[in-house]
Amino acid sequence: MNNYQNILLAIDFSDYGHYVAQRAKSLAEQFNARLHIIHVLDNIPMPDTPYGMVIPLNDDSSYDLLETEKNKLIQISNQLDILPERRWMIWGEPQQEITQLAAQEQIDLIVVGSHGRHGLAMLMGSTAKGVLYHAECDVLAIHLKDHQE
Repeated sequence: MNNYQNILLAIDFSDYGHYVAQRAKSLAEQFNARLHIIHVLDNIPMPDTPYGMVIPLNDDSSYDLLETEKNKLIQISNQLDILPERRWMIWGEPQQEITQLAAQEQIDLIVVGSHGRHGLAMLMGSTAKGVLYHAECDVLAIHLKDHQE
């Protein structure tokens, strides 16, 4: 088995994002791999913006919600020592954008958090489940428990 060379951290800024990010960084260090990061905007309105649009992180906008999201991604990326050319913020559907970027960037492993939902939420699907089924590479779903810090 070949070692992972490119690891993509899919982050959603949830309360557990720091835990997932640290697991991804640890894996990247263990395998001496390049760590990439993606945040898919699907929870804020983006007027006149087509799905799949990459949001430039170095351009300022007058949209406060977008600037807040960009600043969070930049801060996390800086803490993880992820180079600017390996950072993406994309407007769209998370499962689709994560798997497309992974294929484009020749990602070997996608790291994503999963709450392990049950019942109706499980039937409706989740980002982790969608990525697992559609990715062309390995996917590591970090199980998030309500009591983790």
